[in-house]
Amino acid sequence: MMTPTTTGDHPRMRILITNDDGIESPGIRWLARTVAHAGYDVVVAAPLSESSGASASMTAVVKDGKIVSEPRELAGCRNIPTFGVAASPAYIVLLALRDAFGPAPDLIVSGINRGANAGAAVVHSGTVGACLTGAHAGLHGLAVSLDVLTPASASASSGGAAIAALDALDDEQHHWVSGADLAVRLIPALLHTPPGTVFNLNVPDLHVDGIRGLRQAHLARFGQVQMSIAEAGDGYVRTAVQAAEETLEEGSDLAALAENFAVVTPIRAPHEDTEVRINVGAIRVQSPAI
Repeated sequence: MMTPTTTGDHPRMRILITNDDGIESPGIRWLARTVAHAGYDVVVAAPLSESSGASASMTAVVKDGKIVSEPRELAGCRNIPTFGVAASPAYIVLLALRDAFGPAPDLIVSGINRGANAGAAVVHSGTVGACLTGAHAGLHGLAVSLDVLTPASASASSGGAAIAALDALDDEQHHWVSGADLAVRLIPALLHTPPGTVFNLNVPDLHVDGIRGLRQAHLARFGQVQMSIAEAGDGYVRTAVQAAEETLEEGSDLAALAENFAVVTPIRAPHEDTEVRINVGAIRVQSPAI
């Protein structure tokens, strides 16, 4: 097990830890206790239920005009303020930035996700979406995912949350500590990047001794799994997911994961595409001829 790094110039930086797998996920427990052990001021706020594939959606359950938020205590995290919130990860970040869970955070760390968030599919990830929401406010973000997804588990599940159906006992057996320790090691490097930068970290589901190292790589053109239509009938559609069949691109995040490397990709929040010019002068704005 790697020894967590010290916090350097940021001994009490306040970090919000969230996820999209829900407050009961073992990944968030490992992440919270490891980040807190490194000396950071940690607050945990995560969805009360599974929110995989939420991207940066702003959804919440409102009761009597109030968003449901419950104090929780995570195993091994007794002194860490923890909240289960009936909202999407991105909405939780927005609430945290407005002091809903105490002083606003300085940094967003999201995860540890069940399954890799790699390639172009990161646009759908609630784990990544939480960090990008913080990035809009100028905060750094670190999205952390553990590559627990296998083709068999993907094929056996239906819908976007392919990994959510795994047996709870098996869930506890994954190498969450490998992802948590690497996340802590990356924080100092992240803080030396421009404000609003997000690191997307994917870690093989291996003991740290089996991980070949850490690489920086670009996002693959496709995601780890692909959706297909398994059945369509009168009034319903049933989907299925399976492992992507495309050839892995050299230098991509998915290729690095396949070789048992942990992989990090810096990403930015959506911004204007300055290379595209629209001939707006040729488009007339007038009442429709109906």
